[in-house]
Amino acid sequence: MSMAGFLETSLYFLALINPASKVLLLSSAEPPYSRKQLFSISAKSTFIALVILLLLACAGYFVLKKIFHVEIYSLQVAGGTILFLIGLTAVQKGHFYEQNIHGSEDISIVPLAAPLIAGPGTITAAISFSSTAGIELTVLALTVAVMANFVIMLSSLWLGKLLKKLHLIGPLIRITGLVVAAVAVQMVLTGLGQWIVPLLNMKGIK
Repeated sequence: MSMAGFLETSLYFLALINPASKVLLLSSAEPPYSRKQLFSISAKSTFIALVILLLLACAGYFVLKKIFHVEIYSLQVAGGTILFLIGLTAVQKGHFYEQNIHGSEDISIVPLAAPLIAGPGTITAAISFSSTAGIELTVLALTVAVMANFVIMLSSLWLGKLLKKLHLIGPLIRITGLVVAAVAVQMVLTGLGQWIVPLLNMKGIK
């Protein structure tokens, strides 16, 4: 496992987790969260999401392949399609979710842990990476990405104020949405390629 590959995979997972959406969610709560509430919500959602992702990274391929008889390329196409719709919504509307959050609500499990951290794109990537790059690399990269997102979530209050002051929330969400959509398209194309190439090779043999 090379350091470059590890860092690349970690950054890929972090992009799929999309910390910008968590910053916007946590900083837009009314009334605003206290530092204690922010830490509690961030820690709880991070722990639950990490457990979900690690379980799927370790056992997801077996469950899909042996129990449901679903190929990885099918998961990539399905997950990429859902992720593309999320990115497209962000580009068109300037948000990843419905912004009706109140400071008194416990959002640590839904929507924070799932689907905002352990979402369709991250889950798909966790399962597909573990089957191709190995479980060890996937687990380490996932852990680093989720913990980096946790640190960013803890900074949500002042980051949100800074972005609002600079009028950067709208552009940031749309740019992030475009990146998410592009990643989703690549995920779909990779899945389709893994399905089509063997079929073409079989036809060529015949």
